[in-house]
Amino acid sequence: MEIERKFLIPSLPEDLGSFPCLAIEQGYLCREPVVRIRRQENEYFLTYKSKGMMVREEYNLPLTEEAYLHLRPKADGILISKKRYLIPLPPRYTIELDIFEGELAPLALAEVEFATEEEAKSFVPPDWFGEDVTYSGKYHNSVLSAEGLT
Repeated sequence: MEIERKFLIPSLPEDLGSFPCLAIEQGYLCREPVVRIRRQENEYFLTYKSKGMMVREEYNLPLTEEAYLHLRPKADGILISKKRYLIPLPPRYTIELDIFEGELAPLALAEVEFATEEEAKSFVPPDWFGEDVTYSGKYHNSVLSAEGLT
């Protein structure tokens, strides 16, 4: 189960270079249900996500590079490329700050995952976070890949 909140980021933190960063490429084979392929550095995954906004089922299965490259041309819409910065947020959270590249630039979104719905609902975001778009389907990556920035 994935429980997360998502926020637009109007301006990036100045110290981004001091945090771990992952290069991610992902494409969508299906939007209902969501079936995604992802390359994250040198790891490859096939992911299933159920419907939902803040709370969704999510299953990740490992792929080989060969399987990823076989499925990649079958993806619909935009192949998403982004940099993901992992920013600690005490006492126990990690901000996943995604900075989109290519057709989706200059979009920046931050996600924070939680153990429970109550924890997610009571979360107070840092001052540098912008609009809460947790309940806006247009910021799901599967929708962005199909429709771009509308």
